[in-house]
Amino acid sequence: MKAFPRFGRLAYGVSFLLLSAFVLAIAGTGGYHLLNKYPFAAAEGSTRDRFDYITVDSAARRVYLSHGTEIKVIDADSGSLIGNVTGLKDVHGVAVAAEFGRGFITDGGQGKVIIFDLKTLKVTGEVKTDNDADSIVYDPASKRVFAQNGDPNSSSVIDAKSCAVVGTIKLGGSPESTVVDGKGTVYINIADKNEIVAIDSHSLAIKSRWPVAPAGKVTGLAIDVQHRRLFSAGRNPQLLVVVDADRGKVIQSFPISGGADAAAYEPETGMIFASTKEGMVHIFHEDSPDKFSVVETVKTEFGAKTLGLDTKTHDLFLDTVDFAPAATPTAGQAALSPKPVMGTFHVLVYGR
Repeated sequence: MKAFPRFGRLAYGVSFLLLSAFVLAIAGTGGYHLLNKYPFAAAEGSTRDRFDYITVDSAARRVYLSHGTEIKVIDADSGSLIGNVTGLKDVHGVAVAAEFGRGFITDGGQGKVIIFDLKTLKVTGEVKTDNDADSIVYDPASKRVFAQNGDPNSSSVIDAKSCAVVGTIKLGGSPESTVVDGKGTVYINIADKNEIVAIDSHSLAIKSRWPVAPAGKVTGLAIDVQHRRLFSAGRNPQLLVVVDADRGKVIQSFPISGGADAAAYEPETGMIFASTKEGMVHIFHEDSPDKFSVVETVKTEFGAKTLGLDTKTHDLFLDTVDFAPAATPTAGQAALSPKPVMGTFHVLVYGR
């Protein structure tokens, strides 16, 4: 009977050594670097190149890009344009429910979730949610879609099969990124309350509220389902925190650059990624469920604050636009921000 624990420790030790060697190999070869850059025209009917969440469907080899008045769909391998979901107002995120052949888009400008066919990219319906519909996620355990409404501080819950709203959850604060554990729990960053809420996806009850101090104004969120760890990126203070997904305990934290907006976790390698508006991707490694380390910080481009991870190739997709230099402020005036240049939207692909 005692042979099994020893074997388990040996297997874990071997896995740890292999992952450590993997991290060292990345450092030795310069780590993540730019592989491709794909430029695209301005969105139809848009007066600015607005961009938000990136969703990578690794199995279908598609990348969904939030781009102002449209969702742009590109091939994950070639970067070629597959098509656009158009006629929208102010889109934010995409959730893919492959088992129903449907995609769901949050359109904050219309206060709706737009439903489209994954094969044809044609809009097939819409659901009234609330103003400022923002992050969105599909939960396979309950077969429901959770769309977070920023200003109303709520989550609209949609049955992915019938496309009917089955409930609204009052979150008590402004929601940002959302992840699921596939076992019936939905986790949402609440930016203005500096906390994570955990929701039962079947009963729609809030199970827990956990502070994320020392981080604050948390935006990007990722999850390691196997080891039950959450990775929450904050803007004030500028930190990535590792949180126990069952107890809410903050395990470790790391400084990151300003304007954090997205996070991702790669199960195969144990890598954690956090992207920021300053044009940085911070990369960490899960040495063990209770110990994490810095791998590298990759310089991207200013404004590339959102990212999507391709779990098949391990590549990162980011997007941004060109920015004109900021004007010189007049006496007593605060520093001015660089201005985005219309028609310069592009996708950046980083890999090893």
